[in-house]
Amino acid sequence: MRPGNVIASDPSVATRARPTIEQIWNWLGEVPDPEIPVISVVDLGIVRDVRWERAADECLVVTVTPTYSGCPATSVIATDIKTALEHRGIDAVRMETRISPPWTTDWLSAAGRQRLREFGIAPPAKAGTTVFPLRRLIPPRLPIECPHCGSANTARVSEFGSTPCKAQYKCSNCLEPFDYFKCI
Repeated sequence: MRPGNVIASDPSVATRARPTIEQIWNWLGEVPDPEIPVISVVDLGIVRDVRWERAADECLVVTVTPTYSGCPATSVIATDIKTALEHRGIDAVRMETRISPPWTTDWLSAAGRQRLREFGIAPPAKAGTTVFPLRRLIPPRLPIECPHCGSANTARVSEFGSTPCKAQYKCSNCLEPFDYFKCI
């Protein structure tokens, strides 16, 4: 038994205390995204809900929303979450996938955006920060700030980067290539 996870009502008998939802969120905040390991699944915004469910036995239900429906990392993320919770002593875990509302880059935490930048990935602009006429089918391209030097003098090299959710850019000032996490 882990210290802090036991309560003793009788000095000779110790029983495991159920972790709080806040503790569980903190633990999940340590589970890295398998494709971008500098950001956690919580900071990425894909963990949508954590709750205890009482059935025959108590079960922890973790609800996730994948970044997109075909994301190849979805099953790996579910396994990593279950494994992390099992290491903390939670054996009954059920994963739920919620696809509505769809994941959006607006769900990235401020800490997650900063970690992406520090790792050399330009974080996405917040949705709603740009207004353009509805009659235009394609929104104007905004300058993407280089995560290395901060310059907006950048150019897209490819619509797809190291993963489908990123685009490849190059900075014209420092000449460094970088991924841009696409707005979704």
